[in-house]
Amino acid sequence: MKIDVLTPSCNLSTIRDGRGGIFTWVPPEPIVEFNLLVMHPGKVRGLHYHPHFVEYLLFIDGQGALVTKDDFDDPDCPEEFIHVSRGVCTRTPAGVMHTVYAVTTLTFVAMLTRQWDHCDPPLVQVEPLPHTLEEKR
Repeated sequence: MKIDVLTPSCNLSTIRDGRGGIFTWVPPEPIVEFNLLVMHPGKVRGLHYHPHFVEYLLFIDGQGALVTKDDFDDPDCPEEFIHVSRGVCTRTPAGVMHTVYAVTTLTFVAMLTRQWDHCDPPLVQVEPLPHTLEEKR
């Protein structure tokens, strides 16, 4: 799979002292922008790729699936997915098609290695989103 699931480190003393826990991810490239996203159950965000930046997603609450496919034009190419829920952090390289499906209300932070507004284009839509198709009917 081209999308990585990142494993955090943890200072165990932050758990043992009863206050909770501190979990840390250290990305290999600098993050220059981050965005809070909230998705409603049953909705889709994606079916696109980013040609100019790496995207990290840190899931804060809810349940869903992050789906990718190597060759979107090939109907025989299998889709791969990552179950996402609180505490899962993923890294999607530039040029990798991906989409997020919300099973429940899903809240996550998207962190980018370039500013969205400085990219032309910031994303390339691979296929129309299902809600876009419904609007055209």
